Amino acid sequence: MITLAAFFLFLCLGLPIVFLLLMAAIVFAWTNDASLLFDSFLVQSVKGIEANGFLAIPLYMLVGEIMNRGGITERLIRTSMRIVGRMRGGLAFVNVLTNAFAAAILGSATAQIAIMSRSIVPEMEQQGYSRQFSTGLTVATGLLGPIIPPSMLMIIYGVLAYQSVAALFIAGLIPGLLLMSAFFVTVWLSKSHLPEIDKSRLPSGTWREIAADALPGLIPLTIISGVVSGAMTPTEAGALAAVVALGLSTLVFRRLGFRDFVPIVHSVVLSSASIIMLIGFATLLGWTLAYEAVPDMLARGIASIATGQVSFLLLVCAAVFILGMFLDGIGVLIVTVPVLLPIAGQFGVDPIHFGVVLAIATLTGLVSPPVGPGLYLAMEATGLKMMQVFRGALPFLAVFLVVLAIIILLPVLSVWLPAAVGL
Repeated sequence: MITLAAFFLFLCLGLPIVFLLLMAAIVFAWTNDASLLFDSFLVQSVKGIEANGFLAIPLYMLVGEIMNRGGITERLIRTSMRIVGRMRGGLAFVNVLTNAFAAAILGSATAQIAIMSRSIVPEMEQQGYSRQFSTGLTVATGLLGPIIPPSMLMIIYGVLAYQSVAALFIAGLIPGLLLMSAFFVTVWLSKSHLPEIDKSRLPSGTWREIAADALPGLIPLTIISGVVSGAMTPTEAGALAAVVALGLSTLVFRRLGFRDFVPIVHSVVLSSASIIMLIGFATLLGWTLAYEAVPDMLARGIASIATGQVSFLLLVCAAVFILGMFLDGIGVLIVTVPVLLPIAGQFGVDPIHFGVVLAIATLTGLVSPPVGPGLYLAMEATGLKMMQVFRGALPFLAVFLVVLAIIILLPVLSVWLPAAVGL
């Protein structure tokens, strides 16, 4: 209880999440007379980031940074407008489709929300959409990032659970497309209340220009085909995707030059460092809790309540929802996977299916007050208050939870495709 009180105190003081995890570990060890653990804090933190699979994280972040600065986002928006822009409420459909395209490149919900809040929300406002609706939709559709492959959360889960990251990538494809379709249906049901697009603002161009706008599709094609064929690991596919993105932005689109490369690398290094620190300190907290057998007590509590696979997964989602209100999704995964994965095996839950459910469930924390980093990113970009953003996203978050329930009830949606391609 002292640790919990200290956690909320530091949270209210505005301590960054990464240091919040460290302070929680320190307070827990100190109040449980386990100060001898302090001698191993540095070792355990470093051990948490030693896995080779984590090398993929800065590579996919590099792809996203090149995409952001190299004009690829604008081309994805134009391509989406050509496909669905003429429908009533067309820009809302464009928002969903563009986020689906971006999800196949970025693999990060926070990166997607940050980029799209600045690029598509102003355009929607100019076309007559309310800022609250536009921002809420952008926040919700940004959650496609870690579901449609590639996905940073899947990489982290794969490393922690000793599962094939390639299989996890492919396992997220059908759930991701299902969620995208659910968002489309939600927009379609409300399209009578949405403004029509100004036809004069629809993009035109020659076949060569249309083809050039579609070229960013080579990036997800490179990743997925390389991983599915077995020719590349997800880390190698990320490296090749970065090369493809850089080639498109410099040689084809001519939006980047040599002087742009230094700030791109600088941004990637800073972002990667924060994530790596988060992984290290979350691992440290999990190790500290394990020393006092807290995970075992939690596991016994869940096992005593659950009666089967579905009830177990629902309990896991409920626990993750609560943790996600205060911790980053990566931190939630690192703390929960070592505890819950063995129990999942006792209930006969496939580890790939469990990874997909857990990764999707952690995303709710991105858009849940009081922490909700996705909400903060949207607030910073649009100037709205937290509850305004949350209310705008609420209808789409309800659909998100319905899709999560369907995935829990139908494990085949997660495990069929990896098995079909031999992963």
